Amino acid sequence: MLRVSCAFATSLSTPEHVECAERLGFHRAWLYDSPALYPDVWAMLALSARRTSRIGLGPGVLIPSLRHPMTNAAAIAMLEAMAPGRVAVAVGSGFTGRMTMGQRPLKWSFVREYVATLKALLRGETVEWEGKRMRMMHPEGFGAPRPISVPLILGTGGPKGAAVAAELADGVFATSPQRQPEGSGRWSVVLAFGTVLGEGEDPGSPRVLAAAGHGAAVALHAMWERGADLSTFPGGAAWAAEINSLPEDERHIAVHDRHLIALTGRDANVITGPMVRQFGGARTAGEWRAHLAALEAAGATEIAYQPAGPDIPGELERFATAAGLSPA
Repeated sequence: MLRVSCAFATSLSTPEHVECAERLGFHRAWLYDSPALYPDVWAMLALSARRTSRIGLGPGVLIPSLRHPMTNAAAIAMLEAMAPGRVAVAVGSGFTGRMTMGQRPLKWSFVREYVATLKALLRGETVEWEGKRMRMMHPEGFGAPRPISVPLILGTGGPKGAAVAAELADGVFATSPQRQPEGSGRWSVVLAFGTVLGEGEDPGSPRVLAAAGHGAAVALHAMWERGADLSTFPGGAAWAAEINSLPEDERHIAVHDRHLIALTGRDANVITGPMVRQFGGARTAGEWRAHLAALEAAGATEIAYQPAGPDIPGELERFATAAGLSPA
């Protein structure tokens, strides 16, 4: 059965939103980790743990270059002590978390070494990192006791990441279903953006653009990062020309401004109702139910729905109703 979870562009209000998600019956809350845009993910997860008792919690996804493996191991031990049995961790090679700072995604060979080290630390083993040996030494009262067993999945988008996930992880976190071996119990978590359209609601209305424009904008940003021709979209050529007129070493800052949070004025000139329907996940309740069924049939075991806009509790409630969740 497909589990319905949520994801958040982490903000200072996220703990309140996670509490709301728990009341509505969401399975898990994934919090984004991108320091150039959002507050510290571990601080917000800890605050969320204090406000909730059932919902699963985890960062999605951690970027290895942002923190020493011991730092993330200690944070996992802290959260597991605060919310025992509710913690899962997702690690990736980096999209928003690195591109907002002008960096490309990490090599999967580095991610593999990092994940292997992180898991060994959580088991209580002594490991070598940067030429020196180390292990978790936290006594009672300073974190969950070792060995610490939490599900760990990898944010993947290609065969190299999938291979590392098959070797070291409990599943994958992606924007499309990644079918796992039958009966393996491995996770296939699919990230989804959008909003639930009301009967006859205009997908180009201010409410819909505020709630789902972020999903279409991230598609635009990704296409620009890949060097795609944006002139095929109305206003796309002017958008690209404006970005390309900026100093080359600062373009990424402009492109990823308010990434997965809201539309910038520049983005709003391109993101229209049709684009939100095509790329932003603006669907009717019936269309969402059909989409969830299709994701499950394609191998997804969990969906992580990310709301946005000025009324995130309202977006969560619309989605929970469409997905048939039972309030806790």
